[in-house]
Amino acid sequence: MEAEVVTLPAFQVVGYKIEATVAAFESGLGKIHHEQLLKRKEEIQHRKNDNVILMQIYPMDANFNPKEDVFTHLIGYEVAVDSFVPLDMILHSVKESQYVTCTHKGLESELDPTYDYLYGQWIGEKGYELKDYDFEIWDERYQFEKEMDVLVALW
Repeated sequence: MEAEVVTLPAFQVVGYKIEATVAAFESGLGKIHHEQLLKRKEEIQHRKNDNVILMQIYPMDANFNPKEDVFTHLIGYEVAVDSFVPLDMILHSVKESQYVTCTHKGLESELDPTYDYLYGQWIGEKGYELKDYDFEIWDERYQFEKEMDVLVALW
């Protein structure tokens, strides 16, 4: 698995905010919100593309366990600045940042080793500090080839 550091400019996401554990999100909440997002895609004006972004925002707590504790999941589309926000959705702004990124190849249920590599081995070797979020980009490869880009925010 190859990882690289990239810098992305500030961006905004319009979509759904879900407060849940990983288990609750994976047991149906994520799929329900993803399907709803796809159905309402045309309501989200000024989408930059059709890539779905799944962002996880974690509390900055030393005792936080992402497998057991509730945290914020955002699922949406990147939009241009000052986009209209449809009913029941949110607008989330992300500042310019550096990220470590790699491409996950395989099923979503097989994502743990990718995250373990980035958060464990790669961070341990490179010595970067972590911010409180990461995200996945589900582009055309996600549906057909079971590939997605995973990005972890760095200080």
